[in-house]
Order: sequence, then C-alpha cells, then structure tokens
Amino acid sequence: MTDSQQRRHFTRVPFDTKYRLQIPDNSKQWTGEVADLSLHGVLIKGPENFAGQPGDKFVLELILGDEEVTIHMEVHIVHIHDDLIGLECEHIELEGITHLRRILELNLGDPKLMEREIPEMIQAKKH
Repeated sequence: MTDSQQRRHFTRVPFDTKYRLQIPDNSKQWTGEVADLSLHGVLIKGPENFAGQPGDKFVLELILGDEEVTIHMEVHIVHIHDDLIGLECEHIELEGITHLRRILELNLGDPKLMEREIPEMIQAKKH
C-alpha cells in the first residue's frame, strides 16, 4: 500500500461532470472534466495551459447537470501527476456538502459508509 493510500480516509467515486477552476481574485479560470471525488477533495483532469503548483489555492465549481446545480468549494492543490490534479477541499458551504454527500451516497450505494466518513472529515478539518 502506498503512502497516499494509507493516508486516504475518504472513499473516492468516479464521477463524470465538468468543473470551473479559478484563481480566488477571478483573474483567470479554466474548465475541464472531473475524474473522481470524495468528501475531502476532487481529482480533476488538468486543463490546458495550467501552471498551478502544490499549495496553490483556487475556487472550484462542480457543474452538475445543465448548470442548474453547482457545488462551490475553496481548494488547494495537493498533487499533480501526469494530467491529473488532486485538490483538497478547504471550505464548502452547507448546501454544497449536502449535494456532494447525496452524490456520493448514490454512487456508493451504502449510506452507512457516508455516516462514518462525515465525522472523519470534521475531525480532519480540526487538525
């Protein structure tokens, strides 16, 4: 088991949706496809001409359906590998976490798994 697999406490699910990633001051934005997501973060397919580095902060918008529902979160880059960028969620509004939880429950098929992960997420944010 690799170091990252040992540290990973949150179940990831493949999820096909689009994203918008922007610098917090809105000076630049990119769009692309999500590879997978969890309660703690999102793995995205890197956009063209992206020059971010681990630690850089962004605002991520997950676009669900035909843009009627979006999930906004503040994120930072954890890792970049090949064309994938791992983003860790720093802040998400209650409505966004509600949508995210429902997406994960539907894709996991096990609501009890989500019940175990939410307290872990809260604990991780305290440290």
